[in-house]
Amino acid sequence: MVHYAMATRSLGFVPNKNKLYVWASTLALITIFYNLAEGLISIYFGLEDESMSLFGFGLDSFVEVVSGIGIWHMIRRVRQNGGEHLDRFEQRALRITGTAFYVLTLGLVITAIGDLVRGHKPESAFWGIVISLVSIVSMWALIRAKVAVGTKLSSQAILADAACTRACLQLSVVLLVASAGYKLTNIGGLDSIGALVIGGLCFREGKEAFEKARTGSFACTCGGSCKNEGKGND
Repeated sequence: MVHYAMATRSLGFVPNKNKLYVWASTLALITIFYNLAEGLISIYFGLEDESMSLFGFGLDSFVEVVSGIGIWHMIRRVRQNGGEHLDRFEQRALRITGTAFYVLTLGLVITAIGDLVRGHKPESAFWGIVISLVSIVSMWALIRAKVAVGTKLSSQAILADAACTRACLQLSVVLLVASAGYKLTNIGGLDSIGALVIGGLCFREGKEAFEKARTGSFACTCGGSCKNEGKGND
């Protein structure tokens, strides 16, 4: 009976763990396709409304897609082979991500400063408010789901991905503040300041991407510690 009970528990554990990895992989794919859609929509309306903060937010979403592909690949590899140290594909994805974030930072800073000097004002802040609110809700839901899966699997890599999603949430909040601030005050400089803050956050993400590629580990560095992520959702 003892051996039978142990075998039953063992057989029950494996499918549950596999289901968790399937769910983790699904969350990674959701992140990828959500960022693709968000990037396209944000860039379109950013150009239409001449909003630098919304346009920069959209470009950031495309960079996040590359990072998301690396995470998805990692989850598949861990599920099959175990071990959370980066392979060459993941390190390359992180270096590409880091470089793209640095280029994006430079472009945002130069353009935002130019807009400030010229006194440029966006045509509208409506879509910036709408997109940021949708993103805040979506990122919050993804964070909670990733933390739950990462905690159950004791996966620091998945928890690190949840912390990176929190960085996306911070970008959404910056976009909301900049867009709503301009809507209420009609001060065009708020859009440029929002773009500068987004640029600063992109620089931080680029630096962390290169650090992860250098150490060969998905150590949790994006926007806070994994422990804090887990505690925040108990």
